[in-house]
Parts: sequence; structure tokens; C-alpha cells
Amino acid sequence: MRTSENKRTTAETDIALSLNLDGTGKSEIDTGCGFLNHMLTLFARHGRFDLTVTCHGDTDVDDHHTVEDIGIVLGQAFAEALGDKRGVVRYGSLMLPMDETLIAAAVDLSGRAYLGYALDIPTEKVGTFDCELVKEFWLAFVRASACTLHIRQMAGENSHHIIEGTFKAVGRALRQAVSVDAAFADEIPSTKGVL
Repeated sequence: MRTSENKRTTAETDIALSLNLDGTGKSEIDTGCGFLNHMLTLFARHGRFDLTVTCHGDTDVDDHHTVEDIGIVLGQAFAEALGDKRGVVRYGSLMLPMDETLIAAAVDLSGRAYLGYALDIPTEKVGTFDCELVKEFWLAFVRASACTLHIRQMAGENSHHIIEGTFKAVGRALRQAVSVDAAFADEIPSTKGVL
């Protein structure tokens, strides 16, 4: 079973997270940041990952440490649940429309951390959420999971739609990438023999 349970405790956050890559999309998310709860619920649902996250963070300061540290722990959980990545498809991509917004997401479970980020979010905040934290989340995720992730905004005017489209698109692209290719279930999908 491709699952992981991770904890991270610092002076700024206390996080517990469980992940099942072969789930049904159910989630229980309590990060202390309402907008991030919403985004992670969508990410789990569209990725068909079972995801539980609890975080007690210093949100009296702002949401930065909470958002970044959850990105780290989620990335670690993916890396752990994937193991040596034997049999996975490896690549996933999706073009996701959401009203006026169009988001492209592409992922490679390469073992190399890289984020290509091209979102033009027009407002500084959605509610109380700082929109600059979207990039911080995905940077933390790719570094901890050692994947290559490209996110491109092809169209969009509404900040909520742009961010929501991103979490949905990345969830669906990851769903493709982590899926097992039955024809190659015992193979590492690389000529190097390791990812």
C-alpha cells in the first residue's frame, strides 16, 4: 500500500499528515488557514488521494510558516509513499479550465526538484490569504518531493479561480504521474535505473 504518515514540529508549526496515493479523494483538513483547507480538499479530491492534515501554527503572525511547512510535509509524504517509484507512469499533465481561468500543470517524478511557476494573480490577498504563499507552497512541495513541476496560467482574471485551478490541475497531473502502469509494474521508468 502506497501510504505515508509524517509529522513535523518546529517552533512555528506542529503538523501531522497522512497520505494514501491509492485513495478515493476523501480528506480531513484542519490547517488553521481556511483558504488552504479549501485548496487541499480540492487537491485531494481531484488527485483521488486520501489526505489528512492537522496543523497548529503561528497564524497570529501570518500564514507563511503554516503554508510553507505543510508544503514540505506533503512533499515528504509523496516521496515516502512513492518509494523507489517502481512501476509509476512518472509523467502527468493537464490543462484545466475554470470559468475564465485556464491553468496548465505538468509534473515529472524525476528525483530533481524544480518549480516552473508562471501565475499572474491580480490581487495580494484572497480573503485573509496572502496570494504570494501559493508559490511558497509549491516550492516547498517540489523541494521535499524531488519532483519537477511546471504551472502556467494561460488565462484568468479572478484570483480565487487562478489559485483553485492550480490546486485542482496539480492534483490531477500528480494523479496521472503516480498511477501504476500495469505493463511496467516492476520497472523503474528511467534509463538510469533509478529516479
